[in-house]
Amino acid sequence: MNEDERWMTAALDEARRALGHDDVPIGCVVVSADGAELARAHNAREDENDPTAHAELIALRDAAAELGSWRLEGATLYVTLEPCAMCAGAMVLARVARLVYGAADPKAGATGSLYNIVQDERLNHRLEVEGGVLAEESSAFLKTFFAGKRDRARPI
Repeated sequence: MNEDERWMTAALDEARRALGHDDVPIGCVVVSADGAELARAHNAREDENDPTAHAELIALRDAAAELGSWRLEGATLYVTLEPCAMCAGAMVLARVARLVYGAADPKAGATGSLYNIVQDERLNHRLEVEGGVLAEESSAFLKTFFAGKRDRARPI
């Protein structure tokens, strides 16, 4: 297992924690330039009643607090699903060096699928992007979650 797979496995483990409050199981880990874990988080929108409580934003806040700086230069962010526009913008603002994600998100992905905010040349910072790391595992986890939601919604 390479380093990207190792950290993505940690993000998948974190995603499982979102199930405890019936949130979309997305997990994130932020790793420093020297390979140390700075923060990890999972979606908490349902738990916190906060539309911005995405795994990436929580992990970015915690990583910045850990470093004592909002600049996360040299850091890599691992997340199980391609980030949305809000999270992609936050990564640019935080100066994250690299993004590694699992499953692509053709409906809302803003790092290559629908938009590519993190590599937009009009912005002052761009990230290196590696998609598809443990994509099948990430995708299967989400499909299982949403299938369960649909099953619970069906009348008996």
